[in-house]
Amino acid sequence: MTDPGAAAQDARRKDDHVRLASEQHAEPRAHDLDHVRFLNHPLAAGDRSQVSLRTRAQAFTWDVPLYINGMTGGTAHTETINRALALAARETGVPIASGSTGILHREPAAIPSFRVLRDLNPDGFVLANVNANLTPAQARRSVEILEADGLQVHINPAQEIVMPEGDRDFTRWAENIAAIVDGVGVPVVVKEVGAGMTRGTVERLRDLGVTTVDVSGRGGTDFTAIESARRDDGGMDYLAGWGQSAVEGLLDASPVEGVDLLASGGIRHPLDVVRALALGATAVGVAGGFLRLLLTEGEAALVARIHAWLTQVGDIMTLLGATTVADLRHVDVLLTGPVREFCDLRGIDAAAYARRSGL
Repeated sequence: MTDPGAAAQDARRKDDHVRLASEQHAEPRAHDLDHVRFLNHPLAAGDRSQVSLRTRAQAFTWDVPLYINGMTGGTAHTETINRALALAARETGVPIASGSTGILHREPAAIPSFRVLRDLNPDGFVLANVNANLTPAQARRSVEILEADGLQVHINPAQEIVMPEGDRDFTRWAENIAAIVDGVGVPVVVKEVGAGMTRGTVERLRDLGVTTVDVSGRGGTDFTAIESARRDDGGMDYLAGWGQSAVEGLLDASPVEGVDLLASGGIRHPLDVVRALALGATAVGVAGGFLRLLLTEGEAALVARIHAWLTQVGDIMTLLGATTVADLRHVDVLLTGPVREFCDLRGIDAAAYARRSGL
């Protein structure tokens, strides 16, 4: 029997996350992406008509290197948000991920708030989302409910530690992830929720059978800060900004063979998308920025923004002489400031990125 108190707590948490995430994106913030610069080679610019945004990974091929990352679901309010996100994904052709579907296994009444992502976007690429504590059977059930093409498994110890009702034992996550990969029947993406990944973590995930990892880093929605704001005991706001950025995650993990990297966390505009692609991402996810726009200006504004971003990503690729997304990994990139310091500390040859094209 469902505990009414627990159900109400789940609903409050889901709606709190939306409200607090939107508030975080009201003001611009500094980001490591500002320390990733392209060298301008004027005679290397290409032909815009020849540029393709199609991107390929072991587990999928997408028409565009941009996706709407997992946000929400589980309440009447979040169903309205997911309805608009689904329509935006359908109109623009970008893949889309759901928010965490764990609530579905406790509250069947929450199913429509997630199912709308498929109902309104029947031909799109949809990712379901679960936490690493769920069983393979539960993960399969989430995939079945959404008729999902893939599954995100989020690993978020910093958020859970700060969350008043969060998990405190993470020792079985690796075992559970391996079991989910073996038993879910669709491609699995393992992602952080804004605290980043290290090379060692990505290598371990690869050894568990994972072929796609989202290095989701700090700089976007900060769930440690969100959970701190939800606490009644004064919070743990000193953990805000915990972890690594997506830039640092890409630089650290790009040498790992056998894994395709996705990037998210603080993507503000098309130049950030291209920066992340140039550092090794196969595709780039956006959540908080799109959510803020949707809540303040509406669905039509979000659709227009995504269309504009896709056009401008192609324009910047032309400027860089990149015909394909994969070509971006050979353009010259200057890594400066704290990003250069991170490279030095982690043994990454930052100077090599500035000489990749041979120009």
